[in-house]
Amino acid sequence: MTMVITGLGTAIPKGRVSQSDAYAATHQFCCNSDDHRRVMELIYQGAGVQERGTVLLDEPIDTRVEAADFFQPRVAPEDRGPTTRERMQKYEQHALALAMHSCEEALAQSDQDVSDITHLVTVSCSGFYAPGFDIGLIQELGLRPNTARTHVGFMGCHGSFNALRVAKAFVDSDPNAVVLVCSVELCSLHHHYGWSMDKVIANALFADGAGAAVCRSASACSLPAHAKYELIRSDSHLLPNTTSAMSWSIGDNGFEMTLSQKVPALIETHLSGWTQTFLEKEGLTIDAIHGWAIHPGGPRILDACKNALSLPGEAIAPAREILAQYGNMSSATILFLLNRLKQEPLEGPVVALGFGPGLTIEAMLFESES
Repeated sequence: MTMVITGLGTAIPKGRVSQSDAYAATHQFCCNSDDHRRVMELIYQGAGVQERGTVLLDEPIDTRVEAADFFQPRVAPEDRGPTTRERMQKYEQHALALAMHSCEEALAQSDQDVSDITHLVTVSCSGFYAPGFDIGLIQELGLRPNTARTHVGFMGCHGSFNALRVAKAFVDSDPNAVVLVCSVELCSLHHHYGWSMDKVIANALFADGAGAAVCRSASACSLPAHAKYELIRSDSHLLPNTTSAMSWSIGDNGFEMTLSQKVPALIETHLSGWTQTFLEKEGLTIDAIHGWAIHPGGPRILDACKNALSLPGEAIAPAREILAQYGNMSSATILFLLNRLKQEPLEGPVVALGFGPGLTIEAMLFESES
């Protein structure tokens, strides 16, 4: 039995900040010297991001102090900014609204009535509270009170791959199941103070956004004619001896990203052989894939995927476009990419790839219809 994604929805905050303004507003939080400022400016310029959304701004503005009422200038070298509690209070304040917008768009695109939803799978690695935004979605969308809930938490950028895998399990067990998947990430709440190369890179890349998908059995009656993606296969691979390459931990002043500069090389070394094995299970080769939805963890990661899989530049152009327009929105980003690829005249196999702490590779094979 296969699962079809019948609708996708995305949402970004009203507040937007250009990459140049983000650097100008935040270098004071991180840099201890002129050398730090020069290096940080190069990192921001090379991140592949042009503009990002943040819930900490009410509207796009040319600002020199990004959300100054929240991220106050450092008063001492040891200052690390708002506490984790304060950041989580902001998460609770803003997560539901963004999640709602993405779900409403996905439901509208799928022509699905909210009363038909049987399962809700939520995803986030940037915040926690309970009752969480899953309860809020049931109440605000008007889902049935007996809607089954599952939360995929703290898995990182590949969290939505796991959520879609959970949705498929529900659909496989009940062909009448209709699953709403929703990821919301507010990464801008975790801006890091102080000088640390990997955390400055994270500051330069991550952004806020939400994505949603409506999923049901391909054998269900009256599927909408515009249903685009049929999930054929998914798989996961943990690379050996890479636990220190990428991590996401809870600190006293926000969640802290560790991102080794070895990650692109690790991906380039291991991705090709494993991807070929993954595709061979369906009798396919890399050359047979018509579309690639590669999570844009950063420009070097996209370059590593391009090199490892010998892809033409246009194959990863949609991923670069999403990174430039929105930044890295962690687990929500892959749903933006799948939605973006719907604009292409794709008909045939599409592969989605994501990477996260572990170091792990997640892959999904879809059959796409124009």
